[in-house]
Amino acid sequence: MIFWYILLLFPAIVLSECTCDPEDEDRNKKEALKYKMAALASILVASAIGVCIPVLGKAIPALSPERNFFFIIKAFAAGVILSTGFIHVLPDAFESLTSPCLAEHPWGDFPFSGFIAMVSALATLMVDTYATSYYSKKNLKNGVVATEAGYEQGVVHAHSHGHVHGLSDSESELLRYRVISQVLELGIIVHSVIIGIALGASESPKTIKPLVAALTFHQFFEGLGLGGCIAQAKLKTRTIAIMALFFSLTTPIGIGIGLGITNVYDENSPTALIVEGVFNSASAGILIYMALVDFLAADFMHPRMQGNGKLQLGANISLLLGAGLMSLLAKWA
Repeated sequence: MIFWYILLLFPAIVLSECTCDPEDEDRNKKEALKYKMAALASILVASAIGVCIPVLGKAIPALSPERNFFFIIKAFAAGVILSTGFIHVLPDAFESLTSPCLAEHPWGDFPFSGFIAMVSALATLMVDTYATSYYSKKNLKNGVVATEAGYEQGVVHAHSHGHVHGLSDSESELLRYRVISQVLELGIIVHSVIIGIALGASESPKTIKPLVAALTFHQFFEGLGLGGCIAQAKLKTRTIAIMALFFSLTTPIGIGIGLGITNVYDENSPTALIVEGVFNSASAGILIYMALVDFLAADFMHPRMQGNGKLQLGANISLLLGAGLMSLLAKWA
């Protein structure tokens, strides 16, 4: 609720006067609009395809979370998300909060971007921990048993791999995946909306043109990562559809907002720089934490991964490939 409130206020708070000279850009509003429409369509389609591929496990057996190949996909996605945090989002945050358009005090006195990212990562850890604990206790209290299709009302009983007085290992893991998918979507959405606003508000074809392809791949890869988490969470079909739709629409919505405020938006205004810098820093902290802790640490220490040398090799190559490709995109986006 707070996020949407701030988002609604965003167009209004970027109107403050800039103390810096605007950059010299090749402005062409009509031509820029064509590229924005192309970006909106291609990003929407790429986001939808990316987030849907991993959740098609039932339709495509090779993509099922129970298959080894799914670990390969998730490793690639983890590399993408880690690179997004370190290479795309965090540097943008540092650039915004160290801009000469901002007052020297306090913005030049302290590395706010790194600090906010750190606090965001710690906050994600706390939310991750407390949310999992809360849902575990709630399910035990209500006598809810997790199944592959979702939850069934009944009496909590011991499984061959579980415990008599608690949730089984598979049930606890399922709860974790549900929390992870929601927290990850929040981190991605914050970043995606900011990207969309910046793109939609720009009037420079020279700036927008290379971003169309770069952001299309960017959102596709991020969709793969989010889709992998959603698939493992084994949510209801309706919930999966809502989460996938929400992710797919965030950047296009951002572009739409940017289009609406093109004439008044000033990316160098102090308020805009602070808002973008703070949001990007927070988003970077979430993405870096999720990639390292909930993706890599969890999967690479998984018994199936530990007991399979070929799977380890494949996952490592996939991880490096994902991080490398996403890092390469930083040249254009």
